[in-house]
This record gives sequence, C-alpha cells and structure tokens, in this order.
Amino acid sequence: MSTFVIEGGHKLSGSITPQGAKNEALQVICAVLLTPEKVTISNIPDIRDVNKLIYILSELGVKVDKISPDTYTFQADELDLDYLESEKFKIEGSSLRGSIMIVGPLLARFGKGYIPRPGGDKIGRRRLDTHFEGFIQLGATFRYNKDERFYGVEAKQLVGTDMLLDEASVTGTANIVMAAVMAKGVTTIYNAACEPYIQQLCKMLNSMGAKIEGIGSNLLHIKGVKKLKGCSHRILPDMIEIGSWIGMAAMTRSSITIKDVSWNDLGLIPRVFQKLGINLEKRGDDIFIPEQESYEIQNYIDGSILTISDAPWPGFTPDLLSIILVVATQAKGSVLIHQKMFESRLFFVDKLIDMGAKVILCDPHRATVIGMNHEFSLKGTTMASPDIRAGISLLIAALSAEGTSTIQNIEQIDRGYQNIDERLQSIGAKIIRVNNA
Repeated sequence: MSTFVIEGGHKLSGSITPQGAKNEALQVICAVLLTPEKVTISNIPDIRDVNKLIYILSELGVKVDKISPDTYTFQADELDLDYLESEKFKIEGSSLRGSIMIVGPLLARFGKGYIPRPGGDKIGRRRLDTHFEGFIQLGATFRYNKDERFYGVEAKQLVGTDMLLDEASVTGTANIVMAAVMAKGVTTIYNAACEPYIQQLCKMLNSMGAKIEGIGSNLLHIKGVKKLKGCSHRILPDMIEIGSWIGMAAMTRSSITIKDVSWNDLGLIPRVFQKLGINLEKRGDDIFIPEQESYEIQNYIDGSILTISDAPWPGFTPDLLSIILVVATQAKGSVLIHQKMFESRLFFVDKLIDMGAKVILCDPHRATVIGMNHEFSLKGTTMASPDIRAGISLLIAALSAEGTSTIQNIEQIDRGYQNIDERLQSIGAKIIRVNNA
C-alpha cells in the first residue's frame, strides 16, 4: 500500500497533456477479441485498470506486443478458452469491472462468454442486467452460479433483433454492440449510450469491417457480418482527466495550459466549469486556464440556486461531479450537486468537512456546497481514497489546502491516473509517493 504526502498552498504553472481515455481503452482493448488478425491501438494510458485488462487478455492467449510506451499490438488468433472457467480467471476477472466487456466479443466470435462478478469502485450498486438482457435478446442462454458468483452466456448463433435498453449504460451498450456486429441479420439498439468513447468503439469496429449506422445518436443500426479484420486505432484524450486539471487550476489559483484536449469531444464539460465562474480559453485544441483569485457561481436567471447534476451523454458526466463539488468549496456562492447514478459516490464529503469545507450532505444523492471564496483555506489532514474520482478530488483539495495532507489507499487513484505524482511535480506541485511496508 502506498501513500501520497502533499504540501498544499503552492501554485502550479506550465502545461500538461492528458493521458489516453481510460473508459475508451477498456472498450477498444476488449474489441481485439473479435478478430484473429492483428490490431494496433495507440495512446493507451499506463494505469492499473488498463494494465490489468491487458494482463487478463494475455492470460487468455492474446499475443500482446508493446511497441512504444503507449502503443500495443494485439492478436487473438490462438485463445485458450478453458482459461475462462479456471479458478485463476475467477480471481483475476473479479478484480476489474471492465472485464465484463470481454463477454460480448467472446460470445459473438466463439458462442460463449464467462465472467466472475466484477469489482471496481465502491460507489454503490452497478448492476449488469443491461448487458445480459441484451445478450439474451440476441438469442443467448444465460446462467448464473450464485455460490461462485459466476456469469455465463452461450449461443450457437446470435440473431439480430430490435431492443430498447432499460438504461443508457456505456459499458452495456459497448458489450451489446460488440456482440451484435457478428450476429445474423440486423440489430437496432434504442436508448444506446452515445458518449464519445462509444462513438470511438463503433468507428473502430467499422474500420474492422462492421456495419454500424447511427454513430453519435442513441439509435444504432447494426448489420451483422461473418468476420472482422485487423485495424489501427488511436484513443481519445481522457475527458475526466481534462476536467480534473481544470478543477485543480481553479482550486490552487494557478495558470496552466491543457494540451491537445480534442475540444469537440468535451461536450458540456467546459460550460459547467464556466458556470462555477472559472475562466477558460480555447486556444486551438488546447485549454488555457488563467490565474484567478476568485470565481463566482452563476445562479439561474430567476436567482435560484444552481444545480449541477449528471445525465447520460450529451449530459454532464457523473465522473466529474466529485471534482465539481470540491472546486465549489472555494467558489463564491452556493450550488446543489445532484449525483443521480450512484448512491454512494458523495459519501467522501465527510473528509472535505474535516478539512473545513462547508458541505451539507442532504441524502446519498445530493449535497449542498456553500463556497468560501478562498477566504478560509481548507486544512491539511489524513484521509483515504474510496474510489478513483473521489481520490483525485481529495488530491485537488489537498493541493489547495493549508498545511500537509496524507492520502492513503492511492492505488484507487492509480487505477485511473497515469503517474499522477510525477506529472503534478512537473508543474510545481509538492507531492511525494511513500511506499509503505
């Protein structure tokens, strides 16, 4: 177990380039299972969750070759499908939520897919019904071993159908799309997630020979094909990390430039930060955040308190609400944060309250933040990271705080942020990693 020790109150400066998108990487890496041909993927982030998925695929028999720090080739031409029912896989697969997305491509290509109940963040229930209901509608038989918490789907031939997803699940949509691309006939998926990462997956699959229409909308039409070929694909920059850097600049009253952000794929993210009063400028494909001594939350036009809530794309991503909440603690004004999708994601606010933030947790889904306008600094403390996004939010709070903070369980942060301590040091942060015995 490792720990971050952060000396707060220092301004940051310079430029930083976001890593490749974690959520896209987990999807497109699973897609290599759809073809026996070689697939090259670049801009892969060097983070725990992605590295764990690559390891699981190599154990399954995928030939993995790292040809540069962020570029890999994958070839799934000789797979050991018995590994899927081994005790080793039941342990390794259960430690990574993203492992659920190997099921769709395996079902499409080999007629069977198995997965232990996956782990991940401790942010409340994250059900898998959407995934398996989609597979069942395509003609798969579902089974679940309750004692071993092990899921399985099997089908001799998937058959295209019309389906309406019960929720616009990003991973559910990705999994069903990967199963449907090789189903017989035509599949239509309504209420599909349409995040940029899903769009990227669909574009990659089309470059492999799939026939997907409606990319970017919530209605996908997929004409099944018999086989897919290899391809090359580049992952987008991580929009959640970009939002993290924006929040970090505002909280530390710093001026930084975020390079190569793929602005057109950021959706509402810049606008929501602007509603908190944060100035940011579009400079080509970069974001420049100037130094601000204060930032004021905009109320609604009738004067009522602003509410920031999450919603399926093109709404605001739930992964940035924790960061928005932290940034609001030093704004001028008040805001209601409404986390609709996960019932435990706001529970980390007790740590902010310990640091001196004025936050009222209304219920598991809502928190009211009374901003302190930098008139009172947060105070350094010792805390533990409960999940990826809460972890980076606490790190942002610590960078702005008066005194020294210690963050434990930073493996959670490492799951989603590449070499975060070294990259922060490069722009002036006082942070060290302590490897505990």
